[in-house]
Amino acid sequence: MHILPLLLLVAGSAAVAGAARRTPVPAPLLLVAAGLVLSYVPGVPAYELDPEVVLPLVLPPLLYTAATDSSYLDLRAQLRPVALLSVGYVLFATLVVGWAAYLIVPSLPLTAALVLGAVVAPPDAVAATAVARRVGLPSRITTILQGESLVNDATAITAYKVALAAAVGEGATWAGGVREFLLAAVGGVLVGLVLMIPIHWLRTHLKEALLQNTLSLLIPFVAYGIAEQLNASGVLAVVVVALYLGHRSWEVDFATRLQEEAVWKMVAFVLESAVFALIGLQLPVVLRGLGQYEGTSAAWYAVALFLVVVAARFVWVYPATFLPRLVSARIREREDNPTWKGPFIISWAGMRGVVSLAIAFSIPLTVHGGAAFPDRNLILFLTFTTVIGTLVVQGLTLPPLIRLLKLPGRDQQAETLAEANAQAQASRVAEQRLDELLNDERNALPPPLADRLRAVLERRRNAVWERLGAVNPVTGETVDDTYRRLSREMIGAEREVFVKLRDHRYIDDEMLRTLLRRLDLEEAAAYREAA
Repeated sequence: MHILPLLLLVAGSAAVAGAARRTPVPAPLLLVAAGLVLSYVPGVPAYELDPEVVLPLVLPPLLYTAATDSSYLDLRAQLRPVALLSVGYVLFATLVVGWAAYLIVPSLPLTAALVLGAVVAPPDAVAATAVARRVGLPSRITTILQGESLVNDATAITAYKVALAAAVGEGATWAGGVREFLLAAVGGVLVGLVLMIPIHWLRTHLKEALLQNTLSLLIPFVAYGIAEQLNASGVLAVVVVALYLGHRSWEVDFATRLQEEAVWKMVAFVLESAVFALIGLQLPVVLRGLGQYEGTSAAWYAVALFLVVVAARFVWVYPATFLPRLVSARIREREDNPTWKGPFIISWAGMRGVVSLAIAFSIPLTVHGGAAFPDRNLILFLTFTTVIGTLVVQGLTLPPLIRLLKLPGRDQQAETLAEANAQAQASRVAEQRLDELLNDERNALPPPLADRLRAVLERRRNAVWERLGAVNPVTGETVDDTYRRLSREMIGAEREVFVKLRDHRYIDDEMLRTLLRRLDLEEAAAYREAA
């Protein structure tokens, strides 16, 4: 792809994603719709999704940022449902969807149908994370969906390789497929375990935030590339490393964390926006090769396969939720009894995305002996329609469905109370440490400066409690909101003075940048205390 079309894709998708924030429509859906419309606008470049770009260059950073934002402890607490979805469901969907496609499409061989089943089996990491953030799912459901989306690509890619080997005539067997799956999974985890400690050590020993963030940008590609070179799962390697680094991120200095958060937010925003726009832009490419299936038959196949994909998830999720409770008294004692609503939302939240399309585009043109791969173009079309169908139908209906079912959301009052108690405990320890330090003559400070340290500590301790207080009857603000607004107004006034002094040549630009950075850090601190 030339540089200008690439820049247009990034800039256009970012603009649409930014506009989506002002609408009730989730950004992924608006981006897909925009891509579909623009794909037929004269003059718009032809964008063909390249699996050699998406899988090694787009998937690792998206997995990395999703995994570092996830909670290792929460994922460990939900290990059983995550494993049942990310491994069990993907394999189940591969077989069920593949067999259904074999029955629905008369000319489709069973081996090629299983390839299609593996392609559309995994809900996409990008789609699940992007939509879950927007709709505000309950924390347990969000954890399960995020955990599933972090691992299921590895299962699907391995299942695809096994099905593809059978389809192209390489004599794949079930035993060989199981062996390949275990080797890829264990190998990916081992690569992640080997890499995570030295990478973390390097992150904590690099002294410059710029170098640390450069390393941060390289980590997902290094983990993915090494694992794939060893025929292991690059997806699992990235996830293992990212979960460890996210769990130990407190050991990295504050400057790196601030910079890293901004950098990865930008990277995730750009990649997610471009990926969803790219999905819609594939329509001409997919239709161009449909050939003999043009007309109503292909549309009926697409509708039937979409219904099978949606139904298969319900068929798996409900037994996977309730059967373990029936057979295990320990699970019944340890976990709350689930209602039917949570599994329903998990079943309905199975949006597919760019990974399915990338895998489909990687299907070879020919099989063993040089013959054309059976119905490759139809597989591409059915993958595309399944991705679009799940994103549009399930993505649009998920928010109202959550409201209709009245699922209990996050308890903001309880979370704020827990935050306040944690801050109070930390502040007490910090105050004791400050008293110890000030009693040492080597740390002698004038009383105003010592009082300033105590005032900052007191402000931090009270900030969270103030969020639980009453609001201003005139402005509707909490005390904390007012504090933040006044702090930013004061800092804004200082900033204007510094700029005027620079404009009148009392200070130079270098000094202005130094003063502005100091104000920026103070403003960030005031904002974070109130956030």
